[in-house]
Amino acid sequence: MPRPALLALPLLAGFGLFGAGCTFVPIQPGGEAVRVAAAGTPLSCERRGEIAVSVKDRVGPISRSELKVRDELEVLARNEAPGLGADTVQPLGEPRDGEQRFAAYRCGGAVVTAPATTRPRVEALPEGEAEVVPLRED
Repeated sequence: MPRPALLALPLLAGFGLFGAGCTFVPIQPGGEAVRVAAAGTPLSCERRGEIAVSVKDRVGPISRSELKVRDELEVLARNEAPGLGADTVQPLGEPRDGEQRFAAYRCGGAVVTAPATTRPRVEALPEGEAEVVPLRED
């Protein structure tokens, strides 16, 4: 391998092109049970506080995937919710520069719903099943 290519490998790995520089925020055991309500959906739950989370949205001059950043922010918020006695989080706005705020609620057994025009109901699914919902409808 020519010398310039060898020098480029660590740089490419640092930007996550080979997976070495990728960050991943794992969901914690308490965060697994926390639901995420759609932004702007009125909730009839007990408000427990606010959660501010942040991740790196850039690696040097390169912007990270918006979807990965949003996903990591949501996981961080879900991980923090049990510390406030909350079982549901709701974004208070869009992510900005790798930061986002969430409202934390205790809804108990209440079903968290979104308006029929935006998202379907969020309910507990049977063990081992998952529901895929778009982040936004364009």
